[in-house]
Amino acid sequence: MKQYLFVMRRLPHDGSQLQETLDAILTAAAFDQKVALLFADDGVWQLKKHQQPSELALKDSAAIFKALAIYDVNDLYVERESLQARGLDVDDLILPVVSVARREVNRLIAGYDVLIPD
Repeated sequence: MKQYLFVMRRLPHDGSQLQETLDAILTAAAFDQKVALLFADDGVWQLKKHQQPSELALKDSAAIFKALAIYDVNDLYVERESLQARGLDVDDLILPVVSVARREVNRLIAGYDVLIPD
């Protein structure tokens, strides 16, 4: 079994990229691959509580993120400095995450067989 790390760096409602990445995540997980996510840079906004994408006629991705546990996608990481730079902390997010310092990200990435950036 391969271990996949998806790195989420984009804003949540920036075109169709998020939906395509979520589809890839769910597909890999459905085939019993170990899947983890790392949120960094503007990608931390994807997990922000109280988003209202319907006001912009966009799909609410929060429901899909909340369903990740059904697919055994439980390893969610967030780069601490990305949160801090945007005035957020882990309590502002819709899911429990492990906060990782920027200097530890390379070590985290090295623990996975496949790295998939968004």
